[in-house]
Amino acid sequence: MKKLLLLFFLLACPPLLMAQDIDPVSSGSTAAPGKADTQKEEEELFVFDEEETLVVSDPLQPINRGIFWFNDKLYFYLLKPVARGYRWLAPEPIRIGVQNFFSNLATPIRLVNSGLQLKFGDAGNELTRFVVNSTLGIGGLFDPAKEHFNIRKKDEDTGQTLGHYGLGPGIYIVLPALGPSNIRDGIGLLADSYMDLTRYAWENQDYYGAKIFDVINDLSIDKDTYEGIKKDALDPYLFIRDAYMQYRQHKVEN
Repeated sequence: MKKLLLLFFLLACPPLLMAQDIDPVSSGSTAAPGKADTQKEEEELFVFDEEETLVVSDPLQPINRGIFWFNDKLYFYLLKPVARGYRWLAPEPIRIGVQNFFSNLATPIRLVNSGLQLKFGDAGNELTRFVVNSTLGIGGLFDPAKEHFNIRKKDEDTGQTLGHYGLGPGIYIVLPALGPSNIRDGIGLLADSYMDLTRYAWENQDYYGAKIFDVINDLSIDKDTYEGIKKDALDPYLFIRDAYMQYRQHKVEN
């Protein structure tokens, strides 16, 4: 099963404090004009050559599997039930607006890393999106940059930037609550968290509360992606590990 699922924050469990921004597909929403085509384009980004071989360094597998088990229980017994309750309480347009809001706050991550990779067009793209969505989009609750001007997000982060300049992924690790990662991406996550405007809009405990709420909101939009992985994969740990590493390699190369 080589087609990676769009919601990669569910690879091992929802990334409880993850600063990365991945654009998931909403569940059951009324499709906007051109949205089906957009979804198809996004899905195609996650399709890889069936013959592509990826060697993963996983010397910490016994420990990783233990953390994977913990994350799995955290997902099924806490986060997903809370997300389902929130889904019942909050109409989908509100949840999509919240998702847009946090994505807008994460703009500096994409902007700075686009610039560091000398992708100045993409950096300008992100700056334009931020200005448009922060004004016409009422603080980022809406995405007129995409819907009306066809200006789409350019997904870049510090892990990709480090990979762009030749730093290998290092060994595979599973982070408690955060899910699948590797040494390079772990460093990138830390750096990205300091470029996320959420950190400066809320401080200390309020910041972590905001990030948890962001994750719960994303989970309320998700259509049981992780459940599908567990159902179909013979060994969910290995599938998620290989899928994550292949996905990140693809992001670095593109």
